[in-house]
Amino acid sequence: MTDPTASIAIELLETGVAGLDEVLDGGLTSERLYLLEGDPGSGKTTLALQFLLAGARRGQRGLFVALSESAEELRSTARSHGWSLQDIEIFELVPSAESITADARYTMFHPSEVELGTTIEKVKEAVERTGATRIVFDSLSELRLLAQDSLRYRRQVLALKHFFSRRHGTVLMVDDRTSAVGDMVLFSLAHGVISLERHTPEFGVLRRRVQVPKMRGRAFREGFHDFRIRRGGLEVYPRLVASERRQPVEAGVLSSGIPRLDQLLGGGLTRGTSTLLLGPAGSGKSSISTQFLLEAARRGEPGVVYMFDESLTTFTARSSGIGLPVDAEVERGIIELRPVDPAELAPGEFAGTVRQAVEERGVKLVIIDSLNGYLHAMPEEKLLLLHMHDLLSYLGQQGVTTIMVMAQHGLLGSQMSTPVDTTYVADTVVLTRFFEDLGEVHRALSVIKKRTGTHERTIRELSFTPHGIDVGEPLRELRGILAGVPEPQHDGDQRRPLGVER
Repeated sequence: MTDPTASIAIELLETGVAGLDEVLDGGLTSERLYLLEGDPGSGKTTLALQFLLAGARRGQRGLFVALSESAEELRSTARSHGWSLQDIEIFELVPSAESITADARYTMFHPSEVELGTTIEKVKEAVERTGATRIVFDSLSELRLLAQDSLRYRRQVLALKHFFSRRHGTVLMVDDRTSAVGDMVLFSLAHGVISLERHTPEFGVLRRRVQVPKMRGRAFREGFHDFRIRRGGLEVYPRLVASERRQPVEAGVLSSGIPRLDQLLGGGLTRGTSTLLLGPAGSGKSSISTQFLLEAARRGEPGVVYMFDESLTTFTARSSGIGLPVDAEVERGIIELRPVDPAELAPGEFAGTVRQAVEERGVKLVIIDSLNGYLHAMPEEKLLLLHMHDLLSYLGQQGVTTIMVMAQHGLLGSQMSTPVDTTYVADTVVLTRFFEDLGEVHRALSVIKKRTGTHERTIRELSFTPHGIDVGEPLRELRGILAGVPEPQHDGDQRRPLGVER
């Protein structure tokens, strides 16, 4: 004997928003009523139109019941996204200016339409006439005003729910949260709830996010997911869950092409791991990451640099000045340089961009330059670590090597600090320092952590020439290098100047 419920197939309807369908694990269960709620300007109407257009592409009839916007306003919204609503029926219940009288002070409808029952009947007639199976009801605030009573309002919504179910309709009921007191009537009646939010930071663009507080009988991705409204509709960036995308990771190391640097790192960077380059501004962190990027490109491995601090012109000029010609690899499409403005970017959008580069372009090396700029995109410092942990876990399970650059506060001395401690999330930590010796400023390089193997514990001098990066022999004659003002290992030692061979 078999369980008759075990093989029941559930038909899922696409919302028309790829990222949202991923959050919903495939889409919306058909023939159900859903609540789409959000503050004014959060993107509810745009999402509702995308839902109807997705159905029209599959030959499903769509009906938009407009109680708060005119048909012309809806078509204007559609034109701004490059859409045509010719395959969607718009049933307009918005009153004209001539219909408003003194008797209609509690509603914007004409006295002949004030009765809630009349309005409901008109909606039913429109559904039966069009035979629509995808229906948007916008908005419930107007229905709430007509009802004037929470009990009557609940009964009418419940009656509509049963009517749509008998007609095999999938319904989005839009609510703009303008009621004086919040009620949970719709939460209890709806099969699922999609909630849109908008937030205006002190500086930068408006940020929006979506969550699914409820979905009966279905698994979905919980939490908040950033989204943006562009021409063409909503773009949702699902929160990364690294465990969902495990891939076999190719063993091996990523060489820098500089023997002494690889020797310092115990052979190079282990593939699929993350490395943090830490040090004061100008100490060579970005140049070291560019060296790994260029060497990977020469082996045919695509890489991408997300530049939060430098401009594209500055990056290429600096790299060419020290013998790292990235221009040729950029033209070949092996290297991608992506300038990023933190004020214009939400954390979820950045993670979505990285994921696209990995899954669509096959990127094997990701450089984030720098975490200081990325930090400015975070609403709170503690969220940086959560976002970075998820992102690095995802990249590692995709076999992608990640290099992160972070500038410390200060230039010389032992009291160096960082905006937030990210050393524990990185598999390898490389430290750069300035130090003074015989009246000259030098750079030092050391590896202070590597989870995936052994590494040198020495400190080597780092220098830059027009022909490339040079890593010197271990600095064994000095102590206090990391403090910035070194001393000879033994008082009275006569030693050679740095950079002079014995």
